[in-house]
Amino acid sequence: MAYEFIEYADREMLSIELAQRLAGDLRTALQQRDRAALVVPGGTSPGPIFDDLCAADLDWSRVDVLLGDERWVPEDSPRSNTALIKSRLLQDRAASARFLPLYAPFDTPEEGLPELQKPIEAVLPLAVVLLGMGADMHTASLFPGADRLEDALKPDASTLMAMRAPGAPEPRITLTAPVLDGALAKHVLIFGDEKRAALDNAKGRPATEAPINAVISDAKVHWAV
Repeated sequence: MAYEFIEYADREMLSIELAQRLAGDLRTALQQRDRAALVVPGGTSPGPIFDDLCAADLDWSRVDVLLGDERWVPEDSPRSNTALIKSRLLQDRAASARFLPLYAPFDTPEEGLPELQKPIEAVLPLAVVLLGMGADMHTASLFPGADRLEDALKPDASTLMAMRAPGAPEPRITLTAPVLDGALAKHVLIFGDEKRAALDNAKGRPATEAPINAVISDAKVHWAV
């Protein structure tokens, strides 16, 4: 699993430089295509990157923004990542981007899949993907031990898949491995020694044990303490 590992002096420098790289990748994609889809992770770590990226000078009206995965909770839930994306990334120049949701008002993610998949499939392949990674080597909602992990790793997996994992309080919905891996540009963001050790630990493991390995080939991994 060959990838480029980029170490930064501190998190602030990482945020600035990674935002510039993402913007550059999007500009390149928009030179080649009418629209470009940008996938981003939830959580608090990418917030500063979003603060820089949203001011990037590019044609955001031709950019589709979506999460790599989402908890199956309404947007007004504190567990939702959608509100974070809207408040930190879809601001400034990026306010004109189109957001593609990974939640719809159904009781289960399985019920919402058909409605949510169609607009995403219309913008594939993805242009730029930014992923995180957990200490358990998961990425998006591709968790070791998740109920449908093996299905989500298959080359012919559907675009989206509902996922339930040990320790996850609610069901999830996630882009599958072939969709994420098929992006034109892939980046992985990790902070701290624990995550760096997890990345090293993932080497040589099957994707069922280390799901990050399903998407990391040819990616750029960005790390700071």
